[in-house]
Amino acid sequence: MAVTSATKAKDPAIAAPSQAPVVAPVSTRKAAPAARKTAAKKAPKAAVKSVVKPAVKAPAKNTVDEKLQPAKKLKHKLVRDSFTMPGNDFQLIDQLKQRALGFKRPAKKSELLRAGLHALASLSDARLKVALDALDPLKPGRPRKTPV
Repeated sequence: MAVTSATKAKDPAIAAPSQAPVVAPVSTRKAAPAARKTAAKKAPKAAVKSVVKPAVKAPAKNTVDEKLQPAKKLKHKLVRDSFTMPGNDFQLIDQLKQRALGFKRPAKKSELLRAGLHALASLSDARLKVALDALDPLKPGRPRKTPV
């Protein structure tokens, strides 16, 4: 084992012969009762045996089952946004929610809006233009707050 100068500086037992190890002065007074109690508590304890649990082996997967399982879906980052729409469009959302409950598929407002976006994306350019032209134009910006 090679002794480096850094090791010599840390450990006085390995120090150079010209350097004498520093010895703490010994007190002639008796130790306080509290110090005696803590010294008794610091007595070495019996070694604690560590229990090693056997590794649990995963069951062997059948390659046929792996092919049948769908691939893991990627998680997309969610984006929060706000927008303004007329009250009659909100009523359409409520009507669509009721229709979804009719076939026992409860739907959230965001699900309906997302489904609508997917439906619009599948339209041709001419049909999308017709759908957009059918909408009532809105003023840009936020509506004024109504006094309570």
